[in-house]
Amino acid sequence: MDVLSEVLDVSGVRGSAGARIAAAGNWGVEWVRDRDAVVYAVTAGIAYLTVEGDAPRLLMTGDVVVLATGAAHSLSSEPGADIHSCDVAAADEARRHGDLLRLGDGDAQTQILGASYSHDPAGSTPVFALLPPVVHFRAQQLDADLEAIVRLLGRELARSGLATDLVLDRLVDVLLVEVLRAWLASSPNADPSWWGVLRDPLLLQAVTRIHEAPGRPWTAEALAREVTTSKQTLTRRFATFAGTTPGEYLTRWRMSLAARRLRDTDDTLEAIAADVGYTSVYAFNRAFRRERSLPPGRYRTTSRTEDRSPAR
Repeated sequence: MDVLSEVLDVSGVRGSAGARIAAAGNWGVEWVRDRDAVVYAVTAGIAYLTVEGDAPRLLMTGDVVVLATGAAHSLSSEPGADIHSCDVAAADEARRHGDLLRLGDGDAQTQILGASYSHDPAGSTPVFALLPPVVHFRAQQLDADLEAIVRLLGRELARSGLATDLVLDRLVDVLLVEVLRAWLASSPNADPSWWGVLRDPLLLQAVTRIHEAPGRPWTAEALAREVTTSKQTLTRRFATFAGTTPGEYLTRWRMSLAARRLRDTDDTLEAIAADVGYTSVYAFNRAFRRERSLPPGRYRTTSRTEDRSPAR
């Protein structure tokens, strides 16, 4: 089982491609906070990225940058350039027709590809919130796979053909995975978080067992035996790399699975409780309320109402 794939799936992480930006002369464009994460790849020229509270950051040809929380930001030709709000309708129109979103005057010197990502609030693993607010890869840091995905994305954005929207969305999903792989490889000493699960082989084995059988009556001792280590060692590794305990990880994962089924199916509370490892609805109710601040029945009603609201 691929733990990262399953977490991204249960967390409902989905990407959508943006337009290609072609900029010339003196230019600047800003976006308010919108999606959960934004990725830019500079395919030609340079640009300055400014995120609220930070100094302008120089992006050069081949660079890829992730704004993990989708913070309000601007792109410009230079620090101090005039900044204008993005024409979202024009950007959407350009993407649909494979056209460029042109900024400034003259022949384009800078070209940028953009993509945005959102996640499902039913998931309890805040995939983006656990990353640094800005993840910046210089061109020389990128491996061949990530470079190839950027090229494919640019080529698909430049044409409008059969199933283009589907291809673009799949490509930006792959782009995110490649960016996460690169970040994990370059940040071996990051603070403890869920991402630590993927850094420690023993921890990854243990979490894989949980994901394979979330309804099994796991204890720290049983999980340790499963991966041929001691309870003390396993507990220490969870604390060191993931900043949690085996029991806390198990509960959060079970509640993520339960939340999605409560919202998306009509399965009974008894069936859901049994499948995620609870022998009684009462025990499941208590655990779910502690994790989600709502009892399962009310969560089911509330989440379905939110899904039908125009805002979503």
